[in-house]
Amino acid sequence: MEGSKTTIRVKVLPRSSRNQIVGQENGLFKVKLTAPPVEGKANKALSDILTKKLGLPKGSVEIISGKRSRLKSVRIHGRSIEDVKDLLKRDV
Repeated sequence: MEGSKTTIRVKVLPRSSRNQIVGQENGLFKVKLTAPPVEGKANKALSDILTKKLGLPKGSVEIISGKRSRLKSVRIHGRSIEDVKDLLKRDV
C-alpha cells in the first residue's frame, strides 16, 4: 500500500504508568503514554508507539493537528485505514 495516507484521531493520556494503546471509542484511539506533555515529549512518544505498532519507519507518522492538545489528528503514511485499525486493535 505504498503511497496511501490515513488520518486517525487520537486521545492521548500523558503521565500514565505505561505506554499502550487502550482501544477505540467514538472514532478515537486512546493511547496512554508515560511521557509528560512538555516540550513535545508526549508527541514524540505517540509517534514512537504508533510507528512501532504499525511496523513503519520513523517519519511515517505525522501529527497534523492538536500538537498542544490531548486530542490529535495523526496522518499515517503507508497504511490503509483498515490496516491501521487492525494493527492498533491487537494486544488491546
